Amino acid sequence: MIRINFMLLAAVVATMLYIVKVQYESRQLFVAIEKATVEIRKLELTHTALQVESRAQATPLIIEKMAKEKLQMRSATPAVTQYISNPVVEKTSESAAEAAK
Repeated sequence: MIRINFMLLAAVVATMLYIVKVQYESRQLFVAIEKATVEIRKLELTHTALQVESRAQATPLIIEKMAKEKLQMRSATPAVTQYISNPVVEKTSESAAEAAK
């Protein structure tokens, strides 16, 4: 009878220790989840800020300014534009115009 009582007492103590261990691990996991949630919120805010900044930098005026300053590009004017004609296309368009008459 005494042996059974000691065995039951040992089982109860082992169960209590296991429950304490599980509760401790549960708290650690909960804290890790909360930290991850906070990190997700920070990353979402950073992502939103970067999207706004990207949209602001993608305006045509800013792109044109950067092209002029950094790449030393200039606007196309009729003075620097060269027109090239394609003789094959001209002949087919002429023959099509004659056929339409």
